[in-house]
Amino acid sequence: MHGTTRSTKRRLGNDTMRWDNHRVVITAAGRDFGRTLAIRLADLGAEVFLSARRLAAAQRVRDEIRDRGHQRVHAFACDLTDPASIRDFASGVAEHTDRVDVLVNNGSRYLTGPDLLSATDADVVDTIASGATGTVLTTRSFLPLLLNSDTPDVVTMVSACGTPGHHRSDAHDAFYAAKSAQAGFTEILSKRLRAQGVRVISLYPPDFDNADPLSEEWATTSREAEDALTAQSLVECILFAVAQPRDCFIKAFHFEQV
Repeated sequence: MHGTTRSTKRRLGNDTMRWDNHRVVITAAGRDFGRTLAIRLADLGAEVFLSARRLAAAQRVRDEIRDRGHQRVHAFACDLTDPASIRDFASGVAEHTDRVDVLVNNGSRYLTGPDLLSATDADVVDTIASGATGTVLTTRSFLPLLLNSDTPDVVTMVSACGTPGHHRSDAHDAFYAAKSAQAGFTEILSKRLRAQGVRVISLYPPDFDNADPLSEEWATTSREAEDALTAQSLVECILFAVAQPRDCFIKAFHFEQV
């Protein structure tokens, strides 16, 4: 087990908090935004425990991070539709650490479709299970490790599709259902865990641009008022929320859609 000694947080020149003392779990980090967040947090010094449905995908991202000189990264397989797989993931993390400081519920299958009849029964079940049930069970499985932290945060990537009245996405109805379930879960969880010092932070982004964090495009992406939301800005929202004093519970980030 690693020790739990915590040092004063240091800040970079651009006022970004260092994450050297943070142990972070990220689901669905084998690609897209999960991969982006894993790379960025590792760059800031965090110890990262990342999962993907296929172990090879998680290991690929782990190796990308290690190639950048960050050795404190661990890869796991986790199928968010399978309760046993989620439990195994949490148990595997517990073999490396006695606490988790930040859990990022990033995993949720995306399903597109113009109408309810456009998806199979299996697609509907898998979409709702990964986004809704998977988020609940992952949080439940990691809660004991979170409660061992002095600064526990649960971050959930919901979606604008989880916002009442939203209709501007091409996502299937089942995806809307999964995201609405996530929104309801995080809303009540925030109230019920506050007394234990756990902050529950939810992000509701519309479709956004996710440049490869290892490409030159990451540093040159336009982020003006007329541009679509970027992964860079979403990462910064998470960094900002976690950096706040513990009396500041930022429950949600909502974004105006271009």
